[in-house]
Amino acid sequence: MSHDHRPAPAATTPWRFWPALAVFAGIALLLLWEEHEAHLLGALPYLVLLLCPFMHLFMHHGNGRDKDDPHDHH
Repeated sequence: MSHDHRPAPAATTPWRFWPALAVFAGIALLLLWEEHEAHLLGALPYLVLLLCPFMHLFMHHGNGRDKDDPHDHH
């Protein structure tokens, strides 16, 4: 019968992983921004236009409701 009281590695590892990942992602984003700033800012108008279909999909989910719905306060 084993009386090993060490914590399981999976229970102690995850919280140490996230700060390192956040630092790595921050450095990567900073370097990408420095190298590709002009390209990213040039694509900004197109990204705003791409928001239109997504807003249509996700913000119009309530349309087409039954008009006799007691929870509809319009």
